[in-house]
Amino acid sequence: MNNLLRSPEIIAKFLKINKVDTVFGLCGGHIMPIWMELDKAGIRIIDTRDERAAVFMAHSYSEFSGKIGVALVTAGPGLTNALTGIANAHISRVPLLVISGTPPIFQENRGALQDINHVEIVKSVTRYSKTVRHESLIVNEMNQAFYHALGIIGESGPSFIEFPTNVLRTKVNISQIFKEFYEPIVKTFPLPENSKVMDLLNLLNSSKRILLISGRGARRCNANLSQFLEKFKVLYLDTAESKGIIDEDHENFVPSMRSKVMETSDLIITLCRKLDFQLAYGSPAIFGNAKFVRISDTPTEISHNRRGEIELVADPKIILDQLIELSDVSKLSTDKIWFEDIKNKHKERKEKYSNILKDSKNGTDGRMHPNKIVHAINAILPKKNIVIADGGDFLSFCRVGVNANRYLDPGPFGCLGVGLPFGIGAKIADPESHVFVLTGDGSFGFTAIELDTLVRHKVPIIIIVANNGSWGIEVRDQIDNYGKVVGTKLQFSDYSLMAKSFGLHSVKVDKSENLEKEIINALDKKPALIDVEVTQEAVSADAKSGLAIVPDLQALETWDEKEKKFRDIEN
Repeated sequence: MNNLLRSPEIIAKFLKINKVDTVFGLCGGHIMPIWMELDKAGIRIIDTRDERAAVFMAHSYSEFSGKIGVALVTAGPGLTNALTGIANAHISRVPLLVISGTPPIFQENRGALQDINHVEIVKSVTRYSKTVRHESLIVNEMNQAFYHALGIIGESGPSFIEFPTNVLRTKVNISQIFKEFYEPIVKTFPLPENSKVMDLLNLLNSSKRILLISGRGARRCNANLSQFLEKFKVLYLDTAESKGIIDEDHENFVPSMRSKVMETSDLIITLCRKLDFQLAYGSPAIFGNAKFVRISDTPTEISHNRRGEIELVADPKIILDQLIELSDVSKLSTDKIWFEDIKNKHKERKEKYSNILKDSKNGTDGRMHPNKIVHAINAILPKKNIVIADGGDFLSFCRVGVNANRYLDPGPFGCLGVGLPFGIGAKIADPESHVFVLTGDGSFGFTAIELDTLVRHKVPIIIIVANNGSWGIEVRDQIDNYGKVVGTKLQFSDYSLMAKSFGLHSVKVDKSENLEKEIINALDKKPALIDVEVTQEAVSADAKSGLAIVPDLQALETWDEKEKKFRDIEN
């Protein structure tokens, strides 16, 4: 009986046991033994044109499959190319495993080909980063990498593990591998403390104006969340990482009243959400004297920038279930006038905004307004859809206006170029959903070569490029604050011709009346790209907010002024 396994066999076996069926990567000599073994084991390899895109795809795959995303990149520039994707996943707390190779141990630090200290490079943007220097430790180290990536140990995010090529050429006696390391790794969540749940129930009953803001961990409990909002008369805001988990028609969902409801609530519940720049860091300058309740399955989210009157680290789904079971409408203290006023004003603004999307005028250059793309997409979105938004200026229009079931964008790292790779990863994770990538032309350029990957792997998605021939937000910043445009204009390139050269169905659209028809046509001809020329004159909400000038105390100019006033700081 053969008791020996080759190192790459051990790696592939571990991944298979943990339900990894797809790996994204770009091949190279330092990882070739792993690459070929994954193929032999029946793990699908999506080979990309750039390592950054491979990590982006693994990121999106993780988000929409609920499983860990895996990227395989070669040594040296393979790893450094991947670094932006790793950093983006780190900031967004997405479970990833990035595997790489390194020169043989004997050649280490002697000037070998592609020899650089990978672990030191990625240490600040990974949860776990190790070089496996002995074959008997492969399963142990991969186990640790999974535990950290999934957030079983600490906060979820990317793990990095690499293998010297000489280690990949060795064999291991299976007696050296403890059986428990070959058991599937499953993340479980702690149960809530009953006394804290009761304290929260009392606080909910005594509070008059309650707002809940959701984050990524809330995705697991959308049905429970909807029922909780209704039972306790709680108003609701999502964030980019939780967009779509509550239906946009839910009567307690009031995104158009974001500033008002944040400023006037007396109790703020953060459900699996940090208080980062998008939420004014929880500052009293914005939230006034409101009390905070912090609920999360991740301890690091509980005390981020503000402590809570009540802090619960537990499975949010169970917490909401228990509160729903204990609810008694007769004990609520809801400020009904405030509650109804916010909802009614949101409905008015929502209807007004819908008309704005539909009626947005062309620019003086004759090109259409980006809102026309958003309106057309909303009109034809199939019931089961995923929308990926990418860009600076165009992202702002999409984030506010698109009615997606599920949604992903660059996230708090502001990492442009994710659109096309995210779309590929999303479709592979969920083949039944219609995937739309809405991207600005600048951001599209970062990873446009992945059109080749899209076609080779037959991934049927639709890409719409909002082509305004510029870096829109930066142009607006330069015009408003410097009086001169420098290095922020692009060409009005024909991206439909580029897509056609790769074998996609593609079309260029310059009239809004043709747009919806062309999108419907593309649904039957995927993969497809639609290049839409839009006016440079459109000004997004983010451009108006002062986001580009990076104010001193807060992300937005209006918040920055309030923060200065709160801290009694002169301009």
